[in-house]
Amino acid sequence: MAVSSCSFPPRVFNAYSSFECRSDPDFSGTPTGEKPRIGSNRRVTASLFCAGGGGLSSLIFRFPPNFVRQLSVKARRNCSNIGVAQVVAASWSNGPTSGYPSSAAAAASQAAAASVPVSDDVAVVEGCIDNDSVQIGDSYDSKTSFLSSDGSITVHAGERLGRGIVTDAITTPVVNTSAYFFKKTQELIDFKEKRHTSFEYGRYGNPTTVVAEEKISALEGAESTLIMASGMCASTVMLMALVPAGGHIVTTTDCYRKTRIFIETILPKMGISATVIDPADVDGLESALNKNKVSLFFTESPTNPFLRCVDIEKVSKLCHSKGTLVCIDGTFATLLIRRPWLLVLAGCISGSEKLVTEIRTLHHILGGTLNPNAAYLIIRGMKTLHLRVQQQNSTALRMAEVLEAHPRVKRVYYPGLPSHPEHEIAKRQMTGFGGVVSFEVDGDLMTTIKFVDALKIPYIAPSFGGCESIVDQPAIMSYWDLSQAERSKYGILDNLIRFSFGVEDFEDLKADILQALETIA
Repeated sequence: MAVSSCSFPPRVFNAYSSFECRSDPDFSGTPTGEKPRIGSNRRVTASLFCAGGGGLSSLIFRFPPNFVRQLSVKARRNCSNIGVAQVVAASWSNGPTSGYPSSAAAAASQAAAASVPVSDDVAVVEGCIDNDSVQIGDSYDSKTSFLSSDGSITVHAGERLGRGIVTDAITTPVVNTSAYFFKKTQELIDFKEKRHTSFEYGRYGNPTTVVAEEKISALEGAESTLIMASGMCASTVMLMALVPAGGHIVTTTDCYRKTRIFIETILPKMGISATVIDPADVDGLESALNKNKVSLFFTESPTNPFLRCVDIEKVSKLCHSKGTLVCIDGTFATLLIRRPWLLVLAGCISGSEKLVTEIRTLHHILGGTLNPNAAYLIIRGMKTLHLRVQQQNSTALRMAEVLEAHPRVKRVYYPGLPSHPEHEIAKRQMTGFGGVVSFEVDGDLMTTIKFVDALKIPYIAPSFGGCESIVDQPAIMSYWDLSQAERSKYGILDNLIRFSFGVEDFEDLKADILQALETIA
């Protein structure tokens, strides 16, 4: 995607078509004419909702500010199921500390979290085209600071404060094109020499997709966002872009299986080797850093499917002291759970312009471009994200407590429970615990199948995060090609269940799960 940094104050571009290049939305109240900044009271977050304590406010899962975020979001709906994958490349800074209340309702909870440094400057990156009569920035009021909560940002960011597509329609239009033309050869030459802006070709960008990217950037507090066709596309391109040939990475035992397959079978073809450690093994990480020139530490937090939690601040400081990049796949704990993408398979990377540009360059070669119609669905879905997430997280936490107390359940994996091995870490760096609960029933493979088949509400399907609840038996859904002994090496037992809670009524889901457990009593 051809991009440009839109200047301040707004100025006129002599260019073609009904698009206008504009300033990136700034939610800190920066006066017009100044370079946008992340306000000192704004904390870069990946957010989450849960029913903790006194209600269902927008409680936020925080990644520390100045993490250079490489966000990979994977979403698919089949029988209304959505999955989400996030990859976060973290780069710790040493500036002054400050806090960011990501929503007014969660201010008290967020004030309790540890403060970390915040970057002052945000690079404004935008693919844009404009015509002679349009001034850049006309549709954007940089003095606007009324969007104080993530819920409001999901509705308006990238749109209400101005967008590249000039239209008075409330809904962002879908621009279906694979190529963009130039009026004269001189305009093409100007584009090649960076005096004129254009997407040029569909693989390099799309006005509708840019709106979705802007919305995600606003929520992330990121300089730039790149959307791709799938979460695995985003994570694999990121790994290939950031890890040099012959490099070494460190990863963890519990993780999404396709990520593990890529690390174990594809990266070695590029001479890239890996050390595998337990998610909580900080000593093992330090040993690997001392023995190898490690380019990247790649893990999930919480992990899939056992929801293990990594002490992000600790591992980031340790890795960056050795010059190692930290990448977190945040599938189970992302910005507002990040599950708005109904009917969409997509992935995105958000972060510093430097890193995103490096990844974007490889993406332009490899492809994996998101269809603008899918981008539109992402935009639409994000507008009700905060409402749906509240219900999902409330139900997950309450059901985890119910399941842990049930005699037919052997073990529950949920970071919101005191019994979880990283519960204290989760409390410290999260203010919500996600909408997915994994648990083991008391029985063998067939007993577990009987329980799953007795459920009436959830769909049996892969992925998670939809309005409808989803259930799967990992031994069958994800690991059926392996023998029982091979599955057990990864901790995948025949009685393990992963349940993604939707937005159905809690009492209905509770009754359904309890009746299904009665069938195996």
